Amino acid sequence: MENSSGNGISAEIPAEIRGWNWGAFLLHWIWGIGNNTFIAFLVFIPFVNLVMPFVLGAKGNEWAWRNKKWASVEEFKRIQRLWARWALGLILFFILMIAGIIMVVISTMKSSDVYKESVALVTSNPVAAEMLGTPISSGIPSGNISVSGHRGSADISFSVEGSKSSGTVYVVAHKEMGDWIMESNRFKSDQTGDVIDLLPPSDQ
Repeated sequence: MENSSGNGISAEIPAEIRGWNWGAFLLHWIWGIGNNTFIAFLVFIPFVNLVMPFVLGAKGNEWAWRNKKWASVEEFKRIQRLWARWALGLILFFILMIAGIIMVVISTMKSSDVYKESVALVTSNPVAAEMLGTPISSGIPSGNISVSGHRGSADISFSVEGSKSSGTVYVVAHKEMGDWIMESNRFKSDQTGDVIDLLPPSDQ
């Protein structure tokens, strides 16, 4: 079969290159620039961008063959495999980066003084300890802790679980002159819905 690549709409598509194109599906407009397929820029149009990646995946090989001159079918297939590898590698990189950021955030929150103090309050409270049962383990905090110099604020919650039951600790605190001041620190049982104020009377 004669090499008809680059001849536009009149180019005959070899049967060997028909099929799904992962590079076009995952890299969208970047793949479009590299393959002279500028219809890929439709991914920037709202609503159209919801379906365009799938269209590119299905039609990418055909459009790339028609829009660019290739030395051979083998070269075309080799380059498209490289695009797919780059796309998968880039996605893996972003997944690992996001996972790393999440792990750093969780580690930072769990190592914060306000979290440690809250864990100590629930584990040392006799009513909460009796309700949960020992040993008591604490979960990953969610919410927000912000610190600027000697000042800061925290609004977090985290799960706690013992041998008898489980619950959630809700914490609101602020930081002044480098010290965390608890405004609210309460435990709520998952089983009964009972709420226990964990702050000592002198701190309320």
